[in-house]
Amino acid sequence: MSALRERIQERARALGFDAVGIARADVPLGPEFERYVDFVRAGRHGSMGYLAAEPEARRRLDSEAILPGAKSVICLARRYARTPDDEASDPPLARRVARYARGQDYHNFLRKKVRALAAFVRTLGPEVRARPLCDEEPLLERAWAARAGVGFVGKNGLVIIPGQGSFVLLGEVVTTLALEPDQPIAERCGSCTLCLDACPTQAFDAPFVLDPRRCVAYLTIEDTAGDRAGVTEHLFGCDACQSVCPFNKTRAPAAPKTRPFRPLPVWEGLGLADLLRLDEPGFLALTTGSPLRRATRSGLARSAARLAQAEAAAGRATDDVRAALALGREHDDDIVRAITRGASDGER
Repeated sequence: MSALRERIQERARALGFDAVGIARADVPLGPEFERYVDFVRAGRHGSMGYLAAEPEARRRLDSEAILPGAKSVICLARRYARTPDDEASDPPLARRVARYARGQDYHNFLRKKVRALAAFVRTLGPEVRARPLCDEEPLLERAWAARAGVGFVGKNGLVIIPGQGSFVLLGEVVTTLALEPDQPIAERCGSCTLCLDACPTQAFDAPFVLDPRRCVAYLTIEDTAGDRAGVTEHLFGCDACQSVCPFNKTRAPAAPKTRPFRPLPVWEGLGLADLLRLDEPGFLALTTGSPLRRATRSGLARSAARLAQAEAAAGRATDDVRAALALGREHDDDIVRAITRGASDGER
């Protein structure tokens, strides 16, 4: 089986994955699953009802929900970190977006890579089955990645790969092929609390315990009507807890590999006012192939309006900010109107 492991790892790396680990798929999660149950019982999933759906499917991977008869799960990670020099040329508004979302929607190309690996695994034995998974199925993927030795789960709840950091995207291939599992990596955060201290909304109830309902990512993507107190710099998502992590002080991959994560051309010259001018066809055109579509037109307009409000309140009422506030006062979304009508644009 070691030869099969090596072939799978070689194929995964050839497909562009930066880390590969294997875990038993037929051994259910224990403490990790209990933490998930506590998370749901506490209502921390907020409006993300899909996180509470099919709880038992999340305990193990060899069930009807994932793949009956599964023996192994191949856990994969793809880095998206870019060099500081590369990021320095990002358009100003793109810098208000989480790094993973400035470029192409990663689901489109990452799923192709995971599917390609699953197809390869099926060639490794008679009647071998393999199912690719990538951000759609009811799966506690960070827990499985940690069990597979890809990395460890840090205090901010993200998978940290020693030597590579946490700016990674995850995928899995669950298979009936029996493979020798890797050993988990012990948690290495020690006494460091930089990620917890950096959170702009104090969304961590304790180390390893995030309340998404206070997280910037949730408030700019999932529930844009919520209270955004403390969220003054972000349009879509947040990297604060990762930016300060010592494990992310690593060399980024070569530029060709991170090209999909460079800002799309639509960001050039784009301002807050442009986001508030969008009608539905304009929004769909702007967000083609972009993760920002998930925020919806109203959600993106609300975030843009709050950014304009914060800039004006800080004495940075540029022409773009004033135009955004003026457009917001006549917007078709009532929350956008409420935000901007309560703001001063530096002219009144």
